[in-house]
Amino acid sequence: MLGRVGLPGTVWLVTDSFFITGEAEADELLARDPLALVLGMMLDQQVPMEWAFASPARLAQRLGGRLDAREVAAMDPEVLEAAFKERPALHRYPGSMAKRAQALCQVLVDEYDGRAERVWAGAASGDELLGRVRSLPGFGDEKARIFVALLAKRRGVRPPGWEQAAAPFSDDVRRSVADASSPAALEEVRAFKKARKAAGKGKAD
Repeated sequence: MLGRVGLPGTVWLVTDSFFITGEAEADELLARDPLALVLGMMLDQQVPMEWAFASPARLAQRLGGRLDAREVAAMDPEVLEAAFKERPALHRYPGSMAKRAQALCQVLVDEYDGRAERVWAGAASGDELLGRVRSLPGFGDEKARIFVALLAKRRGVRPPGWEQAAAPFSDDVRRSVADASSPAALEEVRAFKKARKAAGKGKAD
C-alpha cells in the first residue's frame, strides 16, 4: 500500500515495505513487527545501518523464530548475549548491545504492556512522541528524532508538531534511514552520509 504525505513542497511515500537491509526477509520483518523496527533503530550506531536493521531478523531466528519483548526481558542475560555474539555477530559490540536490548524490552514490558507500537500509539503531540522515544534505552536525542521522522514518513504516525520534534530529519533531504523509501532512495541516503562524513559533518548538518 502506498500513501503520499508531506509538508508543502515535499512528498513522502508511506509504504508497507522497507528498503534498508538489502535482505527481503529482514526488511519484511521491519515492516510487520514494531519490536524489530525499534531494535533495529537501537542497534543503528557504530555499524552500517544495513547491519543494524538486519540484526532483528537474525535475532528472531536465534530465539526460535520470533521476537517477543516479554520473552527477551525475562531471558537469562548470558543466553541473550550468546545469541548476540553468535556469528555473524549482531553488532560490533554484541555484549553491550545485548544488555541494552534486554533493558529496552524491560521498559516495553513495564510501561507499554510489552508492545512496542504503544510507544507511539496515541501520542498527542510531536513533543510527547519524541519524549517517549527518547526515554527508551539506547535512544539519544538525534536517534530519537530520526525515529520520529521514520515513524512519520514510513508509518504515517504524525501527531501535531512532529515536524518540529523530528527536525531536521523531517525535511525532504534524504539524510537518514527515515528517508529510505526505495532502493534508489537508500542509495541517496548512503551518498549523503558519505559526503557528510568526508566533510566532517553529521547527518543533522
